[in-house]
Amino acid sequence: MSEVNPLDLRSVLSQIRQERNIDEKVLIDALKASVLSAAHRKFGVEADLETRYNEQSGEIDVYQFKRIVAGPASSDLEISLEDAQQLDAALTQEDVGEDLGVKVESSDFGRIAAQSAKQVIVRLLREAERSVVFKEFVGRKGEPVAGTVRRIDRGNIVVDLGRAEAIVPVREQIPGETMRPGDRVVAYVLDVVEEGRGAQIILSRAHANLVAKLFQQEVPEIAEGIVIIEGIAREPGIRTKIAVRSRDADVDPVGTCVGMKGVRVQAVVQELRGEKIDIVPFAEDEARFVCNALAPAEITRVLIDEGQHCMRVVVPDDQLSLAIGRSGQNVRLAAELLGWKIDISSETKVAQERQVASQSLQRIEQLSELGLQTLYNHGIRSAQELVEAQEEFLQQLPGFDGQDVAGLRQSAQQVVQLEMHEQQERKQRVYQVAKLLFALDRLTQKSRDNKASDLLFTQCTFLSQQQRQQLQQAAYEDLIDVYLNTGLDCLVALGLTQEHAQQLQQHAAEILGKQIDGLELLCNKPVLESSDAS
Repeated sequence: MSEVNPLDLRSVLSQIRQERNIDEKVLIDALKASVLSAAHRKFGVEADLETRYNEQSGEIDVYQFKRIVAGPASSDLEISLEDAQQLDAALTQEDVGEDLGVKVESSDFGRIAAQSAKQVIVRLLREAERSVVFKEFVGRKGEPVAGTVRRIDRGNIVVDLGRAEAIVPVREQIPGETMRPGDRVVAYVLDVVEEGRGAQIILSRAHANLVAKLFQQEVPEIAEGIVIIEGIAREPGIRTKIAVRSRDADVDPVGTCVGMKGVRVQAVVQELRGEKIDIVPFAEDEARFVCNALAPAEITRVLIDEGQHCMRVVVPDDQLSLAIGRSGQNVRLAAELLGWKIDISSETKVAQERQVASQSLQRIEQLSELGLQTLYNHGIRSAQELVEAQEEFLQQLPGFDGQDVAGLRQSAQQVVQLEMHEQQERKQRVYQVAKLLFALDRLTQKSRDNKASDLLFTQCTFLSQQQRQQLQQAAYEDLIDVYLNTGLDCLVALGLTQEHAQQLQQHAAEILGKQIDGLELLCNKPVLESSDAS
């Protein structure tokens, strides 16, 4: 096949295989397909053709197969026995019906085959290169790769990896991070998708596993399996919490990851452009683990509700903001790291809740102080919650197995009804007080507009001018302010005598009592009826 392959095909295939790292069989199949296509155009699509690679000559041989018939051939797919015997004298009458392969001279279609082969080889070379790239990077899925930023395309960062290009989509970028062409970047191979134009390599800078892989590169103990990364919680560009433990009791997992003078962790921080990293020791005990995860905040106690998969962490009042973190970041990362819901409360809030719970539970007859404590520790904080609790659950609590749980719940139901009644009374009182305050506000406005109003101090003839001025300087504008005052001490402190202070308060109650019904609801003070009030 000198015209199809003027050069030694073996040397050409070897050279392409070495330079492009493409399997020689792929190239041979491409050449065979191109030559076969050219032969079909020469002999027709119905022709039974076959191509074979001759390793000795380094050429592609084409064979045309025809069916041997006894009589004359009726088509190009048949050959008479006489003509077949001229090609192969060993053929006999017994070979009628068999196929005879005849080697076709390449000169009949050499120029067409050469042109077709060139086009097919170029196309398959590209496809083979794409396949090689795909196989290379699909095996690196889940690993970090380093590259150079080539360009920014609609917000996506295009990264040159040497043999291929990859993209960092906007959703996988670190918020606020700026990349420019030529910048070196390390990213996590998130996915490799084979498309028509080749392998699409998707990278991520925001994935939590990127931090784990960077630590694996920087810390030999992690690569060797001595130190294990148990979990990672990350808010890209801001902070990452990583939990580690050691298989060797003599190896400190946190100190190993930090490195001497922090050199190891700083190398990871530098790759992440300054992202803060908290390394915490892992613990099998959830309570100890959450204390480690919320460090440096001090933890008073941890209450675990396994049924709701929730932890309540109690901290001192001055540690509350530190435990929660800026915008809830610290507790949010700790919750993600543990896989539990975490509720952080201050000691003051817990004490207030305990006081409210005790007030409700102490009303229940037959409930001892120890029983109250048991109910509180198991999440029952009121008589209503005791009524709603399942009887089987209550009987499983310590100290309740032999107790009359049904009678206890019946007593709790009575307390619930009492509390509902008290709550309704409080709502009614608040409503009435609100109405009175609104009436007082309107009355105050009228008294200030009317200079002759009975509510003004000018109508209190038993007060001197100096005493009136002292009251006004102390922000007492009228008798309403005097009535709402909590006691006589403030009035006496202003220079009024005990007698005048008491007389002033009685006068205020008397004047207001004439104008507003139910005024005694305010400040729990009785209204003094005047002689003509009846």
